[in-house]
Order: sequence, then structure tokens, then C-alpha cells
Amino acid sequence: AGSQLREVFDKINNLLSGKSVQSGGRTVSVTQHPQGLDFVYYKLAEKFVSQGEEEVASHHDAAFPIAVVASGIWELHPQVGDLFLAHLHKKCPYSVPFYPALKEGTSMEEYQRMLGYQVKDSKMEEQDHFLKRMSGLIRLYAAIIQLRWPYGNKDGTHPHGLNYGWRWLAQMLNMEPLADVTATLLLDFLEVCGNALMKQYKAQFWKIMLLIREDYIPRIEAITSSGQMGSLMRFKKFLEDCLEQKKIPLPKGALQPSFWKS
Repeated sequence: AGSQLREVFDKINNLLSGKSVQSGGRTVSVTQHPQGLDFVYYKLAEKFVSQGEEEVASHHDAAFPIAVVASGIWELHPQVGDLFLAHLHKKCPYSVPFYPALKEGTSMEEYQRMLGYQVKDSKMEEQDHFLKRMSGLIRLYAAIIQLRWPYGNKDGTHPHGLNYGWRWLAQMLNMEPLADVTATLLLDFLEVCGNALMKQYKAQFWKIMLLIREDYIPRIEAITSSGQMGSLMRFKKFLEDCLEQKKIPLPKGALQPSFWKS
């Protein structure tokens, strides 16, 4: 509920502002240690990112309540935003977007980690699990760039707004696609913030959608094997539907004004 989200936000904001808060049956304050505030900035940013790969990966709708809190905290405490991006880019290089190249002298295990895979006991995680986590992270990012905390400074600007999403999309389309990964993440991204980008960029946005259909989809098809077609087919269908209806639907789970009265 909206009232619960406000409580969560206020508690985090109070902690970062140096006030005492109750946590785990104890009273804590960042003033208790000279590096207390830096530590909390770091751990909070890390926590937001891990919620992307855990909560949002399993429940896509969770992107919006988590993102609106993260966005509001970022606006009031910019250091959290910088650290959020650092953690996000490390966990998911595609959020930069960046595809790390295999350099001489890098072990295969190290390279898999650079690509965002979890490697335990020299075993790399399954592709499905990997894509699910990456989807959760991109969905959280796509929700953050379009949401602002509704009780914040009305005159302020979003610390990391839709222009970053527009830039991400353009940079993705300037890179050679990766089988499975590119189609999955473009669909995740456009499902979550396509509607907001459409409203902001209007004709420019539809030009980019046409470019994806005419130019970029064939490039993805060229590198996709028959066993990896699922994500590409879903992305193609989404694209065709949007171009046919000349609109992108509001994302499922988006927070309506009535939510804040709950």
C-alpha cells in the first residue's frame, strides 16, 4: 500500500539524514561511526540492486514500488544514486550498455563473471536463470528513470530521468546484438518504460521503433540459433503490436494515483 511505502521511504531517509531509527530491535544511527554514513550509502545502493535481481526478476510488478523509493532517495541523497549505478553496472554490464570483450590473460571463469554470470565452484549458472536476473535489473532501471517520489520537491528534476533511457536505447542499437540477451533486454526495457518514452519523444520514438523492426531485428535474427528463438519471437510480437496500434501500453503494475491513497 502507498502508506506502507511512505513508511519505508521515511525510515530510509531518516537514517541517511542522521536521525535514529529502529532496526532489528535496536536503535541505530549513522552518527555512531565516522564512516557510518558512507557504509549505509554503499549497502543501501547494493540492496536496491539485489532487489532488482531477486524481487523484480520473480515478480515484474515489484519494479515500480521499489523504483519509486529508490528514485526519491536518489533525489535527496545523490551518493546513493552514484553507488546504485556502480553496483548495477557491475552486476549487469548490459545496463551501461557494455558487452565486455575477452582479453588475453583473462580466465574463462573471470570472463563469465564480467558478463554478469554467477559462477560457483567453477560452474556457471544456467542461461535461463541468468536472463531472469538480467531482466529484473533492467526492469528496475527502466522503472527508476521514469518515476519520481510524489512527495518530494515539485520544482526539482529527476536525478537520472528518461533522457538516460533514450540514450541507453540508442547505444544498445549501435552495438552488435548478442543472441538471447539483446532481444530479452530490449523487450524488458520497452515493456516498462516504452510508454513514458513514447509520450516524451513522440515522432522520434516511433522512428526508433521502425528502425528496430526494419534494421535491428534482422541483425538479431542473423545471430540467433533455432533453440534461442523464444525471446526474439516475443520481442517481435511486442514490436508489431505496438507499431500496428501506434501506442505502447502502460506497463503492468504501474502505480496509479489511487495507490497513494491506500
